[in-house]
Amino acid sequence: MSDVILRINSSIRALPPAMPVWLVGLMTIHAPDTMMKNQARDLSFADDFIFAMLVENVVEYDVEDAVVVNLGPWPMITGDEHPAVVPAWKSTQLKGGRIKSAERAAILRVKNAVNLGGCMFRGWDWLGNRIKSFPRDTPLFISPQDEIGTVTTDPYVFTNERRAAEAPQTFRLKLNLWWSPGDTDCFIHNEHRFLETHTQIHGSGRMQKFRERAASTIYEDVVMPIGYSHDPFCRVTGENQWTYPWHRYYADTDSVWLAIELHP
Repeated sequence: MSDVILRINSSIRALPPAMPVWLVGLMTIHAPDTMMKNQARDLSFADDFIFAMLVENVVEYDVEDAVVVNLGPWPMITGDEHPAVVPAWKSTQLKGGRIKSAERAAILRVKNAVNLGGCMFRGWDWLGNRIKSFPRDTPLFISPQDEIGTVTTDPYVFTNERRAAEAPQTFRLKLNLWWSPGDTDCFIHNEHRFLETHTQIHGSGRMQKFRERAASTIYEDVVMPIGYSHDPFCRVTGENQWTYPWHRYYADTDSVWLAIELHP
C-alpha cells in the first residue's frame, strides 16, 4: 500500500492547477505499475464493417473517433487538461480524445455503414433461430458473443439500489452486438438470467418499459443516441435472482447496439 501512497503523493505534486486532487487516486490505484498497461485485442465481432476492441489496464490511451464503454465497477478517467469521469458501466464518444485510466474498456465504431445489414452473411444469427416464440417477421440479428473475463461487483450497486458494496460477487462478463433496421420492434420481454445494460454504437433507438406485454402500455421511453448507455432496468430480488419489467429495444434508424451481460 505504501507504494500506492507514494505514487499518489508524487502525482499530486505534479498535478496541473486545473485538475482536482480527488482525481489522482482514481488515476493511480487502478493502474498499478506491476500490471502490463494497454493490453488490447479485437473483440470476436470485429470485422471489415465494425471496429471493436477490448483494452485492459488502460493508461493514457488515445482514441481517434469511437464510442468508449467503461466495462467495470470503477470510474474511467478521460481527457487531458480537463479530466472527466465516466462512471461505472457508462460510456462516452471520444474524437481525438484520451482515456487517462480505466480498468477495462471497449472501443467501438461502425467504420463502414454501406451494406452493414448484411451481418447475417458474416456470422451473425437471426434471433428467431434461438427463440421459437420470436416473431417470424422481426429482423433482429445478434453477433457472436465474446466472454472477456470476470468482474467483481455488488449486484445491488450495479442496479443502483445501493451506493456502497456490501456483498460483492464475481460475474462472467460477456459482450455482443445487435443489429436491426429502422422502425423495428425488437420484441417485448422480461426474462433474463443475468444482469445487463446496453450502449448505442450506431444509429438511434430507444429502451422502453411496459406495464404489460403490449406496446400500448409503455410507461418509460429512454432515448439512445450514439455513445449512450442506459441505467440497468432490473432489480435484485435474491441471491442470483433479479426481476425485469416488460421491456424492449426499438430501433428508430438502422442501429447497432452493445449488450453487456454479467452472468453469475
